[in-house]
Amino acid sequence: MNIKEAGARAGLPAKTIRYYEEVGLVRPLRDTNGYRVFRQSDVHKLGFLGRARALGFTIEDCRILLSLYEDQSRASADVKAIAQRHLAQISDKIAALQTMQDTLSHLVTCCHGDARPDCPILADLADLDSPPS
Repeated sequence: MNIKEAGARAGLPAKTIRYYEEVGLVRPLRDTNGYRVFRQSDVHKLGFLGRARALGFTIEDCRILLSLYEDQSRASADVKAIAQRHLAQISDKIAALQTMQDTLSHLVTCCHGDARPDCPILADLADLDSPPS
């Protein structure tokens, strides 16, 4: 099947599929005219990659996960370690976003939002002597 059909089946745009090929995650066959020919196994890999990327795994993590998926003698502990590391990174990002939300919420609450020029939001942003709150 061609890239358009493979993309439709895997739920990915052709541009993403070309990128995955460029970085070596998929290797479709080439027809005599040079066009990509995707097998069902390629579509399955593309779907796998799409789901992994939707969960936020990096390209390198996807490369390792795909390799582990294809390795029938893999240890599930290896897969779990990657997922746990990624989950910890997500938790760190959520904590950082929560701090940002709390700070910005406080600043918005403190700002009168009227015609006066004084604004605690701008004052906080301009305070170069203190770390971002």
